[in-house]
Amino acid sequence: MVNDKWEMVIGLEVHAQLKTSSKLFSSSPNHFGSEPNENVNFIDSGMPGMLPVLNFGCIEKAIKTGFALNFTINKYSVFERKNYFYPDLPQGYQISQFEYPILTEGFINIDSGENQKKIRIERAHLEQDAGKSIHDIDPKYSFIDLNRVGTPLLEIVSYPDLKSADEVVNYMSSLRQILMYIDVCDGNMQEGSLRADINLSVRKPGGDLGTRCEIKNLNSFKFIRQAIEYEFQRQVDVIEGGGEIEQNTMLFDTNTGETRAMRSKEFSHDYRYFPDPDLLPVNITQEQIDKIQPTIGELPYQKLERYIRELKIEKDISQIIISEKENTEVFEKIVNETDVPAKLIASWLVGDIFAFVKENNLVVSSLMDKTKVIGELLKIISDDVISNKVGKEILPKVLKGEGSPSEIVKHQGLEQVSDSGELEKIIDEALQGEDHNISKFQGGSDRILGYFVGKCLKATKGKGNPKLINKLLIQKLQK
Repeated sequence: MVNDKWEMVIGLEVHAQLKTSSKLFSSSPNHFGSEPNENVNFIDSGMPGMLPVLNFGCIEKAIKTGFALNFTINKYSVFERKNYFYPDLPQGYQISQFEYPILTEGFINIDSGENQKKIRIERAHLEQDAGKSIHDIDPKYSFIDLNRVGTPLLEIVSYPDLKSADEVVNYMSSLRQILMYIDVCDGNMQEGSLRADINLSVRKPGGDLGTRCEIKNLNSFKFIRQAIEYEFQRQVDVIEGGGEIEQNTMLFDTNTGETRAMRSKEFSHDYRYFPDPDLLPVNITQEQIDKIQPTIGELPYQKLERYIRELKIEKDISQIIISEKENTEVFEKIVNETDVPAKLIASWLVGDIFAFVKENNLVVSSLMDKTKVIGELLKIISDDVISNKVGKEILPKVLKGEGSPSEIVKHQGLEQVSDSGELEKIIDEALQGEDHNISKFQGGSDRILGYFVGKCLKATKGKGNPKLINKLLIQKLQK
């Protein structure tokens, strides 16, 4: 949204649900999709005398994130109680980190227009999730599902460095991508594994910061964009109408595309933070940190640079491949299993192969057990055994398991004609009676060459090698 009179200033609080088998402070399963209140034990339900026990796997996930997002990893951090009442918070407080978080002062680079922009990240801290209130089952009653209580979250808080909806979406997309690559979060926004609170204010360009409003729990890029654009215009309209912005916590209504106030915005002192007396401070050794760093692997931007520099793949195609971790796993498996040029593999993968996956409602990871037949198909295309056109025709059969590429080609007689002597005879016949068009080609009309290639391919019923036909035609026409 462009407005020369006003600019938006945005900071994000992103909640990433950690991929662990159990919760942050209890042994209950950390699993989405269970029956209501199935993954709940006495600790989760806040029973008296039940003591939390820290899941160190969550600390390891936080450390991995620290390396991937350029954070300072703090060897000393403290869990505190954030006190507030809500029906789906059975303990009456949320265990979080406030004064001493595990990660501080990180950054990531995002695309902003034609340039890269550094987005500073103030902190990331571990905390437990609350439960879920359900209001749409019964007209009179609300229901409480405690399955989510105690789910481990890493809250990643940026500085207000974002200036547009595009930048926010790019930031969220990059963050999601990195967290999925390092296996910290599954990135499933629909299931709530990654959600964002948006703090937005408006000001005159270069002026003092305005009063911010926080839009809570946005779980899709589409809703993030809509919420930002609506809230920006709402705040501008209020100010230009002579009003003042109230510091509120806002809800985004996905049905109307509008934000509305839920409650006045709290300040940190309202929560009466104090160290949790049931949990010791977290002390991490340098040895523990050093063991985790080698497990991170290659990050998305590093793969992008390598694909472009070493594999000579175009940037736009490389970006599609690295957009999801599963894409890169399939791509690199094919590359490792065949000597077909990586550039050809990439082109087919983001084109016809991904199109097949989408049309058949499959997931990219389903291709992992088909990489050898895909490599075989691309090999016989690369070796000019069959044409690209024939390859496209038999690809669905190959991916559906109807036979190997070689078997299908042999059974249907689809081998490409690459015999120079045979093709020269076909070309000679095609050029008969074409003196006028031959003269036009020799006079500089390159379009005539395509006409002759098409005529020769038709004579071979599409089996002629188009590269060789093209080469032989030029040799004959230039004599």
